Amino acid sequence: MPGEPARPDREKHVLFDVDGTLIDAVSNQRAVWGVWAQRYGLDGDEVYRVALRTRPMETFARVAPDRDPHACLATLHELEDDDVRTGVYGAFDGASELLHGLPPRSWALVTSNYEHRVRGRFLRTGLPVPEVIVDAAAVEEGKPSPVPYLLAARLLGAEPQNCLVVEDAPSGVRSGLRAGMTVWGVNAAAAVEGVHRHFASLREAVPEILAFVSGSPANTAS
Repeated sequence: MPGEPARPDREKHVLFDVDGTLIDAVSNQRAVWGVWAQRYGLDGDEVYRVALRTRPMETFARVAPDRDPHACLATLHELEDDDVRTGVYGAFDGASELLHGLPPRSWALVTSNYEHRVRGRFLRTGLPVPEVIVDAAAVEEGKPSPVPYLLAARLLGAEPQNCLVVEDAPSGVRSGLRAGMTVWGVNAAAAVEGVHRHFASLREAVPEILAFVSGSPANTAS
């Protein structure tokens, strides 16, 4: 991640969530949490339901309050790192075309995962990696706090009102909205509450996202 932000301007920028938005990793996440739950003698389905709504340390506090949370986290990291190396997953249709079509420094990744895993998955799926990645280690407050998206905008030298957030999950949508940004939802049958536009798939959103960055009138629909 660059140490110094660029000069603020009026250019449009796009800030992408990763898992569920660009990378299809739902089955991987379920499998990782399933193995984690098995190691601690817990019900995998119940643990996964909690994990979908909370950050890892919060998940541990709810599903395994009698366990050392740092040991729980170490186990989870071990499983997730192994999944990056051996798991089967891919990019959503349209992701490669979209990211390769965006100008350099016009976009960033904002993820609740960790940068080394994102880089590993992007390498395996052939997606380009941007200069700016805001991961779980970069902020003390994760989504739905606005902090991750505001940090990404600052590092790009972008004003929040000139940023488009592309998300699939309610917590990410709330994060983008609280940051004062335009938020579009993708990869869901129904629109997440609060989004300015909704697309059933990332593929449907590709031309509109490219138009947003280029300043085309197409980006004004809501």
